[in-house]
Amino acid sequence: MNRKTKVMLMMTTTLLIVAISSVAFAQGEGTSPAAAAESAKGWIALAAGLGIGIAALGGGIGQGRAAAAALDGIARNPGAADKIRTPMILGLALIESLVIYALVISILLFTKL
Repeated sequence: MNRKTKVMLMMTTTLLIVAISSVAFAQGEGTSPAAAAESAKGWIALAAGLGIGIAALGGGIGQGRAAAAALDGIARNPGAADKIRTPMILGLALIESLVIYALVISILLFTKL
């Protein structure tokens, strides 16, 4: 497929997803507000679980890549170990803080149940 065909296919797919999603989340005539609130609780629980799961996955991958790059740099130049160690630990702490931030958001979502 050429580039123009791929772009048209992606645009059509995006348009279909947007058009169908509004129908999927619409409230039906016979649906009571209490039933809609129960359905929303399920979505909130799913969002909280997926949020922390994806954050932990991303944080683990990021920390692994950062440590691997730092160890590779130390292996290539052992004399620079002191200059590499401190920024690596700072970077790992910042990555971990983002995962903790996602945990806080997930806990806040979970308390909405």
